[in-house]
Amino acid sequence: MPTPLRILIADDHAIVRQGLKLLIDSQPDMKVIAEAATGEAAVEQATAVKPDVVIMDVSMPGLNGLLATRLLKKRQPATTIVALTRHEDKAYVEELLRAGASAYVLKQSPPTEFLRAVRAVAAGGIYLDPSMTPQVADGLLAARPRADATAAKLTERESEVLRLVAIGHSNVEIADTLDISVKTVEVHKTNAMRKLGLTGRVDVVRYGVLQGWLYDT
Repeated sequence: MPTPLRILIADDHAIVRQGLKLLIDSQPDMKVIAEAATGEAAVEQATAVKPDVVIMDVSMPGLNGLLATRLLKKRQPATTIVALTRHEDKAYVEELLRAGASAYVLKQSPPTEFLRAVRAVAAGGIYLDPSMTPQVADGLLAARPRADATAAKLTERESEVLRLVAIGHSNVEIADTLDISVKTVEVHKTNAMRKLGLTGRVDVVRYGVLQGWLYDT
């Protein structure tokens, strides 16, 4: 049997931590190994116990979840972070993605969405709460009024590479998947982003949302 995912929960409300712990520990493939009530404690605990996934509340006193995510990703780039919040605002999504979070889940969503997010990011993907995807897609359309994101013609290989980038794969992983060199991956990614007018990770994820890539199985 595979080793369960080792999870750290960071939330300033004890009752939320307790609920998440009960939910996570009821899953055969997950186990809570640490808890934190502040952003500072989350960074310290994660540095000490090196969990597979950190569940990060966005709104915490002192060092909030966004700042804690930035700091933790700077110290431990390989750490996977699921942002958990009540905020239904695409600005929060963009900032958390820029900071290095791999998932954005609303506290008001069903527990099944939360568990899907944890499993998705543990497998190397990116996950956005389904209720947020129209807003993220609208943000792309609003930010690209000249419509190059929809009019540009990508080659089949450029599209394949960009899709894998959007769902969270590294250049090395993409090279292995497509049986091409890392250099070739970089060329295809650069060409695709140039054609679409995309300038960074957030833009690629937005485009992936618009294409429905984040929920392809």
